[in-house]
Amino acid sequence: MKELRIRVLAGVFVVAGVLSWAAARLWNSVGTLPSVPLAAPIVLALIAAVLAATALSLRARLRAQRERRPGAKGVDPLMAARAVVFGQASALVAALVAGMYGGAGVFLLELLDIPARRDQAIYAGLSVLAGIAVIAAALFLERVCRLPDDEDQNHPGAEPVA
Repeated sequence: MKELRIRVLAGVFVVAGVLSWAAARLWNSVGTLPSVPLAAPIVLALIAAVLAATALSLRARLRAQRERRPGAKGVDPLMAARAVVFGQASALVAALVAGMYGGAGVFLLELLDIPARRDQAIYAGLSVLAGIAVIAAALFLERVCRLPDDEDQNHPGAEPVA
């Protein structure tokens, strides 16, 4: 399984942000800009919490398994792989959504004198922060589930295992 790259996530975030900003300008010129929902940062924060809890649980179970503690519950490799895929998918979607709300939020900065738009700008900013939290939790989960052999191959001076 390929490791998620921060450059890809940053690229998705920036492209989505620029397109969202341009769409917000266009939409506002022909009509009313759609509102930023209050639920957006809440849902993203919940996803970040689920990813972080999964990562912490797996890390504790893997540590107990590695230290051969009596009664340690092992980690099914397929379950760990599913968790990593869930984390990677969540990170990509969070980068896209955070970019969209970031672009809309940047546009809304021009309209802070209107109370409703100010609230939407705050919701957009909170959505970007929650999206970053999802990405951080997903990268942490990916790091927790990394195999020991993967760490050796990522170092430039590491010798291949024969």
